[in-house]
Amino acid sequence: MTKPFDYFVVFAEMRTGSNFLEANLNAFPGISCVGEAFNPHFIGYPNREECLGVSEEQRNRDPMALIHAVKHAQGIAGFRFFHDHDQRVLQPMLDDPRCAKIILTRNPLDSYVSWKIAQATGQWKLTNVAKRKDAKARFDGREFRAHVEALQDFQVSLMRALQTSGQTAFYVAYEDLQDVGVMNGIAAWLGQPDRLEELDKNLKRQNPEPVTAKVENLGEMEKALAGLDRFNLTRTPNFEPRRGAGLPSFVACARAPLLFLPIRSGPEGAVRAWMAALDGVGEDALLSDFNQRSLREWMQAAEGHRSFTVLRHPVARAYNAFCSKILTTEKGSFAGIRRTLRRVHKLPVPEGEPDASFGPDETRAAFLVFLDFVKANLSGQSSVRCDSHWASQAATLQAMASFAIPDVILREDEMEAGLGIAAAFVGREAPGVQVEPLEGKIPLEQVYDATVEAAAREAYARDYQMFGFRDWKG
Repeated sequence: MTKPFDYFVVFAEMRTGSNFLEANLNAFPGISCVGEAFNPHFIGYPNREECLGVSEEQRNRDPMALIHAVKHAQGIAGFRFFHDHDQRVLQPMLDDPRCAKIILTRNPLDSYVSWKIAQATGQWKLTNVAKRKDAKARFDGREFRAHVEALQDFQVSLMRALQTSGQTAFYVAYEDLQDVGVMNGIAAWLGQPDRLEELDKNLKRQNPEPVTAKVENLGEMEKALAGLDRFNLTRTPNFEPRRGAGLPSFVACARAPLLFLPIRSGPEGAVRAWMAALDGVGEDALLSDFNQRSLREWMQAAEGHRSFTVLRHPVARAYNAFCSKILTTEKGSFAGIRRTLRRVHKLPVPEGEPDASFGPDETRAAFLVFLDFVKANLSGQSSVRCDSHWASQAATLQAMASFAIPDVILREDEMEAGLGIAAAFVGREAPGVQVEPLEGKIPLEQVYDATVEAAAREAYARDYQMFGFRDWKG
């Protein structure tokens, strides 16, 4: 019979019951769990020099050598892996459908309190109740928040890796560990025919009391926990499609080792003109149309290079996109999207180019419909593509960071001072910055009001939250 898996990994954390799970897995004749094989401070277990014939030095030099040894162990073998273990083997494990994933979880408050007690007593395992050491934990709110964030981030990364690769895992909660049926279910899932009659009795639960009885500063803990947003009520939902890094739009100076990562519908023209003036060349001498290879080559050649991007207020940026891509029918506009917005979203603009009769009131009404469309578009509620000219700046920066993280994030209203700092980074005197007017025949000042601001805040909630934008002032 073909084995369903070559090896397994138990994704767990400290004080989640992983020792107890390992002890019971090792009770099956055909299963062996070899401890924390990739703990950076030891191999398998403390005071061991090797694991499955691989020394700690060999593992540190080539971690995949130990994975190979686990794969070829007798029966089916595996190990426990925590979020802070050797990250070099994490992605290969996640990508391998022949690696069985067992995910062990526990209430993070219980695991945190248990960890604090173990720290205080020095007792990490209990086999004889008579030798149990007693202590109470001291709750630290900041430490607990960091503990929860680390666990949640790791769990989310595991879940996404399994989702995108079409795999599934065997999930086990701390409370399931006392169920022999669940333990036998793991064995069956791993392809092992043997079954346990009872669970291992050697390891004992160390702190069976309620968590409220195990903390010395209960009042502080209750106050800290009351401030946690357990159900993520304040989270701004994000259904915006993931974007590419946009490398072809990146712009480098002709001579200075300075790279501009533009955000569409931002002050690109003003920045390009400033970059050309910095080197005393024409704008046609700037370097652009990069791909991954050419940008890497530029980075290697431009020693001491710095990069920057410029944020624009969401109201001004949306208005720029609206006027240049949707309101007009001139070259460079999005004629197809414009037709769809007129037909589906009832955008109140004429079929052709707006004439002089299309004044501030008409422009405001159309702009508000556009902002309503953007809100739906960024929420995944529109069949129209999420174009980079109105995509959120937060999503654009996240996409850029997949290849190049800007050294400096500037604001348009602080651009003169910010570009001066960027120039100083590369040892240059900064030229002045020419203000770039927004697109459109009607100035934004004649269109903007509290209703426009509120609509922009709804459409770009993440940008307002991430970057702290105030109301647009013109």
